[in-house]
Amino acid sequence: MDQPIRNLHGESLDYSYAPGSSEDGPLIVIGHGVTANKDRAWAVELAGGLASAGFASLRFSFSGNGESDGDFRESTVTREVEDLGAVLDHVGKRPIVYAGHSMGGAVGVLRTVSDPRIVRLISLAGMVHTASFARRKFGELVPGKDLMWDKPECPLSQVFVDDMNKVRSVMPLASRVTVPWLLIHGTADSVVPFQESEEISEAAGANAELVSLEQADHLFTGQERDVARIVVAWLERD
Repeated sequence: MDQPIRNLHGESLDYSYAPGSSEDGPLIVIGHGVTANKDRAWAVELAGGLASAGFASLRFSFSGNGESDGDFRESTVTREVEDLGAVLDHVGKRPIVYAGHSMGGAVGVLRTVSDPRIVRLISLAGMVHTASFARRKFGELVPGKDLMWDKPECPLSQVFVDDMNKVRSVMPLASRVTVPWLLIHGTADSVVPFQESEEISEAAGANAELVSLEQADHLFTGQERDVARIVVAWLERD
């Protein structure tokens, strides 16, 4: 798989593909969170763990992030849902397991309820309440002037804020996620509270399974291998 992936706007999405033991098996697509990219330590470790277990994976950077084309100021939940669709279009008819971290988790819920190609969903420190996140983390910043977490490459835009408020929360969609759903969240997460995964997994019902990682932070620092191990074990049940 070496052809470029382009989104609806013609922008090329940077990705890394790791083949599995069978080209007929599921493909695990890995999406990152806000201000991040496909090469976060947790994502690289997850892809490696999947490869060792024989699962194929594709991790990618949303448009405007990492080495992907696009303007970060236009990087929103809605735009990323579209990007994920472009990735699924590219990989063909293979069954898809989507694993999304943080804001990428909200993207996963939104895509899964409308796209039958996703047969399993994984939320890693998944964001649920987008409007409250934007208010809590960036509410004192000025769009068009200030930076997200002081990162020069991540200016806060009004487009981002407006979209976070428009989406508001993926909680109302919980009962519409009918595929098997694994949620992994650290109890010491200061970016997206652990309670958000508790709330949405309870609302989702029997098809959702929440695994807590004691004292893990938002990026699962030092516990990346534990995340990979949990995901692999969950995938191997069938």
